Amino acid sequence: MGQQQLLLIVLGVIIVGIAVLVGILLFQHNAVEEKRDLVINESLHIAQLAQQYYLKPSSLAGGNNTFTGWDIPIQFTTGANGSYTASVTPTLVEITGTGNEIVSGSDLIQVKTFVTRDSINTVIIH
Repeated sequence: MGQQQLLLIVLGVIIVGIAVLVGILLFQHNAVEEKRDLVINESLHIAQLAQQYYLKPSSLAGGNNTFTGWDIPIQFTTGANGSYTASVTPTLVEITGTGNEIVSGSDLIQVKTFVTRDSINTVIIH
């Protein structure tokens, strides 16, 4: 009778341990996905600012149909979710968002957003 109870206790501890491990792994995965979504949203907001600059006439502090002269506003270069840089050409802006959440090993979340006059496209790197 004592061996059966001991066996049931050990089996219960193993099952609870596995359930806790699965819960931790799911939480980590969801945290990475949520951080990636936040970096994408912030990149899209910055991309919209670039498009606004492109479409504004120079008399209203815009680009007058060029991205030349546009830069990420200083308040958006670093935030709670990551940091952002931009590579600007007259017809294209490439925004790179690097999150502060580690995906695997030492890889951080990284998203590239490409902005043209008519489109915004996002590519997930990590």
